[in-house]
Amino acid sequence: MKPPHWSLALSEAPRTLIELASLALTKRHLDKLPRGDGHGVMVIPGFMGDDPFNQSLVDFLNGLGYRASGWQMGRNLGPGSFSADDLAVKLERLGRAGRGKVSLIGHSLGGIYAREIARMEPDTIRQVISLGTPFGEGRESGSNANRLYKRLNPSDAADAVKDDLAIAPPVPTTSIYTKEDGVVNWRTAIQNKDHEQTQNIQVIGSHCGLTLNPAVWYLVANRLRQDASNWQPFESKLFNHH
Repeated sequence: MKPPHWSLALSEAPRTLIELASLALTKRHLDKLPRGDGHGVMVIPGFMGDDPFNQSLVDFLNGLGYRASGWQMGRNLGPGSFSADDLAVKLERLGRAGRGKVSLIGHSLGGIYAREIARMEPDTIRQVISLGTPFGEGRESGSNANRLYKRLNPSDAADAVKDDLAIAPPVPTTSIYTKEDGVVNWRTAIQNKDHEQTQNIQVIGSHCGLTLNPAVWYLVANRLRQDASNWQPFESKLFNHH
């Protein structure tokens, strides 16, 4: 599978700035969305990303009443750059603070982590929301960041389970993607209907700006409000969803 066209890749930075400007114009309306139930939410950054870049999303979710946090593991350079045991401890603490299961929001590579955590610990994860996450077939050849990723992770342990990455974890799973993605081929972010609680939702925007995209914020808030015992797919004529 081919990576995104060079024009999309080169326009990632300016398009991210446009999303940031759009967020500034819409934030006061987003802040008026219905409040959540206070459960724990962890936002996991993408490859080369860290918590400060996602802090505005975390603050927004806290403002809606959730117990939201970044992953607190520094810059995401790949599976070897953090301690899985330390991350598990942070998830446990977040679950106790929110008095229940934790929802995971993962951007790009962070979504891979979120899906795998939910696969291994489904009893502790409420739902997974991935943003531009390349879990599907062809993800290695379909990413403009793959060369740098392989250089930093020459013995990536994820290769051992790569055939399972495309299978949805056994919890409610939403994949938010953009066809204007300049980093990963958007087709690799499409989730098959592995069970009834899976959905794909398309937005307009860049890859890098997905955690700053006002449409994504709206969708994330909507998904987090879902009843833990009665998850329902998102329905709106304003978005392409399947």
